[in-house]
This record gives sequence, structure tokens and C-alpha cells, in this order.
Amino acid sequence: MLYITQLIYIKPGKEAIFQEFENHAIPLMEKYSGKLVQRLRPESASYVEGEERKPYEIHIVSFESEDKLKEFMKDDTRLKFKHLKEESVESILMFKGEKM
Repeated sequence: MLYITQLIYIKPGKEAIFQEFENHAIPLMEKYSGKLVQRLRPESASYVEGEERKPYEIHIVSFESEDKLKEFMKDDTRLKFKHLKEESVESILMFKGEKM
């Protein structure tokens, strides 16, 4: 099982566009054995410290394998809405790993 943690940084004022992309992308994960383990939106009060600024959202997702993740990334429906992600996301810091 592959686990991915994403710290997602959104362009100012583009939150609704990002949400629209997520509304299409998240349900598609299941088709490729993907699961949304956690989707967090940290409040300023919960952000203790760090070199990076506070992310807009933190996603932890899982996929059965790297191949399933690649299939998801190439999904035609996901790609149809990818422009929304590109318009709204400033950057993503992504970590891949496994459950210990």
C-alpha cells in the first residue's frame, strides 16, 4: 500500500476553483483503489511552527500501488478538470511512503 501526504498551497482567492477540482478528482480515486485517508484544513491556531507557511489543506491518500496512482493521474476525467488545479494551486509538497 502506497501512502501520499500532500501539503497544498493555494493561490490567494482561488479556493473555490480548487474545491471544484477536488469535487471531480477525489471521487475518481476509488476507481483506482485510491482512498482519502484524511483531508485537513489547518486553522491558524493549530499551526505551531515551521519553515514553510501554513498549507491551505493537507491530504493523506492511499493507493494499492504506484501503478494504480499513475493510472489515476492519467484518467481522462481527471485530466479534463486539471486546468482548475493548475489555475488554483500555487504549489504542493508531496511525500510518498508506507504505513509502519
